[in-house]
Amino acid sequence: MTAGAVHRQQPYRIRFEWGLDGARIITAGADLAVVVDVLSFTTCVSVAVERGVEVYPYRWKDTGAEDFAVHHRATLAGPRNGGGLSLSPSSLRDTPGLERVVLPSPNGSAICQELAGEVPLLAAVCLRNAAATADWVLAALPEDAVIAVIAAGELWHHGGPGNNGGAGHNGQPGHDGGLRPAVEDLWGAGAFLAGLVAAGREVFTPEALSPEALAAAAAFDAAEPALPELLRGCSSGRELIGMGYPDDVEIAAGLDAASAVAVLRNGAFTRV
Repeated sequence: MTAGAVHRQQPYRIRFEWGLDGARIITAGADLAVVVDVLSFTTCVSVAVERGVEVYPYRWKDTGAEDFAVHHRATLAGPRNGGGLSLSPSSLRDTPGLERVVLPSPNGSAICQELAGEVPLLAAVCLRNAAATADWVLAALPEDAVIAVIAAGELWHHGGPGNNGGAGHNGQPGHDGGLRPAVEDLWGAGAFLAGLVAAGREVFTPEALSPEALAAAAAFDAAEPALPELLRGCSSGRELIGMGYPDDVEIAAGLDAASAVAVLRNGAFTRV
């Protein structure tokens, strides 16, 4: 077996990796890519599609975002610290009159946009819709489907991770944009993977999952009894609470609160 096949986690059909580089590797030949960015892109997507709002992923701090939004007759979300509609689940929940939203983010949204033309199906998963998405996969995809699950994580910057679309918090010097695995994305990915195993043991048996995917499912199983407390206490949760967004953390912690599955169609996430 070649090194490339090993890192693509072949021959396992259910795979798990981190960040954009990991996504590029494990989505080769995949039927479905599942992107997880719990705080906060995919939670925002879940909240929006429940309302019937279409969400267009877009790159972070890209000067073309405004023109892209105009072209699609969509509202462009801004950064959290700008007020109004932003990368904040509560703003997606509370803003009236939304139909289409362009929602840039440095991690989950950027990964989704890059994968959009590379995989046949792309789903946005968070803790709120993990079980619903697992059920949809079992009903809609063939038994031999290859599924690549990507935890977005964060990118380190000199001023802090900056995952949540705000100012960030004080970071350690020397961080240069490398990946910071964010534990909440591990739990979100694990919730989806554990749902596949629990709901479809005859199809997605543990032997179908790579060791990486099994580890993510085990991490979720360990965290589930205290998930809201752990989400509030993890680094990203504490960052958001410190920025004045405790409601966003509570929304993100709503395990299986949503029945809407978010799948990318014609460039936008819509409800399935």
